[in-house]
Amino acid sequence: MSRVGKKPIQIPKDVSIVLENDILKVTGPKGTLSQVVAHPINFEIGEGEIFVTPKEQIKNVSAFWGLYRALLQNMITGVTEGFTKKLRIEGVGYRVALQGQTLVLNLGYSHPIEISAPEGIAFEVEKNIILVKGINKELVGQVSANIRATRPPEPYKGKGVRYDDEFVRMKVGKKTSS
Repeated sequence: MSRVGKKPIQIPKDVSIVLENDILKVTGPKGTLSQVVAHPINFEIGEGEIFVTPKEQIKNVSAFWGLYRALLQNMITGVTEGFTKKLRIEGVGYRVALQGQTLVLNLGYSHPIEISAPEGIAFEVEKNIILVKGINKELVGQVSANIRATRPPEPYKGKGVRYDDEFVRMKVGKKTSS
């Protein structure tokens, strides 16, 4: 039994859920998301809530049961509220600018790094803070990880791109003997 999968999902009034040919579509005020359901999972839509149950008991079905319940919950949250990841740039001379839908990062390399926003993602820049916004949680997380990978925080001075809530453990540098 899946502990996550057993919980019902509350459906807000302004959200509609449709299951057609193993494609789950969730439509809300911020947009539409779809997910292919390739495993034996059943969705039972009731009065203001939806239950996710397995169709048959096979190996690993409880893992997919919980997975699809979590994916559906994230889709509902995305089309109603949206998701945001906040990144912080630390370092002398490190800058970020927004040119249209392209993020231009100056991170100490010989050239600026340009990252264009994929469809469904919006960037906002405030001084050394980058906000990545969108309705698809997976896409927001992947774009944020790609931005962070351009210059991960280093452990001696803490310079680089990090998540706003990320803690970087600092190492002690070399000590000179006297």
